[in-house]
Amino acid sequence: MARRLLAFLLAASLLLPLARPEDSSTSSTSNLSPAANTTAYDELGLRGFPRGLLPANVRAYTLDAGSGDFAVHLRSSCRIVLPAGSYLAAFSDRLTGRLDDRRISGLDGIRVRAFFRWWSITGIRADGDQLVFEVGSVSAKFPARDFNASLECPDQAAA
Repeated sequence: MARRLLAFLLAASLLLPLARPEDSSTSSTSNLSPAANTTAYDELGLRGFPRGLLPANVRAYTLDAGSGDFAVHLRSSCRIVLPAGSYLAAFSDRLTGRLDDRRISGLDGIRVRAFFRWWSITGIRADGDQLVFEVGSVSAKFPARDFNASLECPDQAAA
């Protein structure tokens, strides 16, 4: 009995330093984020996506580890010219959807300009070294390496 208690106390003392308090700049609710100091960019990487799918102005995010539902909050909405295809993309200040392994579905908050109009990106799949962007039933593939770096959002006044 004493040995079991000693073993438990030893294990607890080794594991306790690994539990860190949550940083409010990375996620807002501990039960919605699997790791307290994980960023939204880290979450993308853990699921097979490059960090450059998000602009560099992420303020906070939440992720329900069970369902994969997420919300990413940017400092402001912005427009960025994407490196793949030189498309103009508009990011709302709040992006939502469902994040699974190598798939983002139900995406809301990102639009691209093509063929003289704006189209909402509804999903993104990682397919080998390609990313497949879905706009309703239409899709387009681009090299994932084009999204390795997050792009800076210009100031809101310039967007």
